[in-house]
Amino acid sequence: MNYEILISFIFATSALAISPGPDNIFVLVQSITNGKAYGIATVCGLMTGCIVHTTFLAFGLSAIIKTNEYLFLGIKILGALYLLYLAYMVFRSSGDLNFETTEAPKKSLKELFVQGFIMNVLNPKVTIFFLAFFPGFLFSETTSTLIQFYVLGGLFILVSFIIFSSIALLAGQIKSFTMRHKNSGLILKWLQIIVFVGIAVFILL
Repeated sequence: MNYEILISFIFATSALAISPGPDNIFVLVQSITNGKAYGIATVCGLMTGCIVHTTFLAFGLSAIIKTNEYLFLGIKILGALYLLYLAYMVFRSSGDLNFETTEAPKKSLKELFVQGFIMNVLNPKVTIFFLAFFPGFLFSETTSTLIQFYVLGGLFILVSFIIFSSIALLAGQIKSFTMRHKNSGLILKWLQIIVFVGIAVFILL
């Protein structure tokens, strides 16, 4: 078992979770608008959805690896190219952080949990991202790929849950900080670019 790969995966996941995206911005808005508990409920829904994506990935890719090693290599290359594409799209974006809350309606904890779950499960971009991200971090030649994908999925969910929950709990302070420091959005934008490019290079090499 290669623990260095797992540590690299944890750092990459942490950087991605911190970087502003639709999910953590949605968590932030719900926390600012309705309160910390509502942000946490949204996080729980999003992370539960990740379990579904992990299961599809684990069983699907495990079967492909057993069937055709070259096909799996092709998937890894396409995954790296997709990550480079994401880096390019982030590069083209403005990097501005928008915490507009006027259109965030009040919902119950259960409704936010369900909405977070549906947002994640029905988002094909999450499936594609998992497909691009996970294969480059298989960490053992002896452990079954099915187990490895579930380990990676579990780590991804755990790290993301900790960071997203922290965003929910510190929503007010985060908003105040970003309002005071206008360059924070630009810094997070370049953090995303570096992480996407770094993961793509890691997968290719």
